[in-house]
Amino acid sequence: MNNIRDEWMSEFLENSVYRLDESTRMNKISLKSIEESNIWKKPNESSNSIGNQIIHICGNITQYIIASLGEQDDLRNRDAEFSISDGFTRSELIQKLEDTVHKAKLVLDNCSKSQLLKKRVVQGYDLSGIGIVIHAVEHYSYHTGQIAFWTKQLINKDLGFYDGRDLNIKNEN
Repeated sequence: MNNIRDEWMSEFLENSVYRLDESTRMNKISLKSIEESNIWKKPNESSNSIGNQIIHICGNITQYIIASLGEQDDLRNRDAEFSISDGFTRSELIQKLEDTVHKAKLVLDNCSKSQLLKKRVVQGYDLSGIGIVIHAVEHYSYHTGQIAFWTKQLINKDLGFYDGRDLNIKNEN
């Protein structure tokens, strides 16, 4: 029974890291596809720029995985993530994103069974370590979709996320 649990947790963490890497890959493609001047452009006043989205993703991953699951102080200032209107270039945003995801992956790589099962309060929510990882990965994916959508609006072009991959292959049982 213990080996099954260990295998399951390893599989869960490996797939979570894979999803973090996939979102990072897609966000880098989006950032590299737009003009530098469009990084901080907002679709409207109710929406956020791609720059704000990247800063927000980094804040969320830091709060949930690096600080909470990694048992470090939570220093996040969420409101500031949306008030920034410039100050980071494309390359600085990519570097910030890569650094944040790298730190999160280190936490996940060193995560123990007890850390994954331990309940914590994060952002007012009572979550296990597993719940924290699910939230962070899902949240990152959600905003990656928003960034891709806004990028496509700006450049009117497919981003080629799946170039070279046949997505029409049927499932095998």
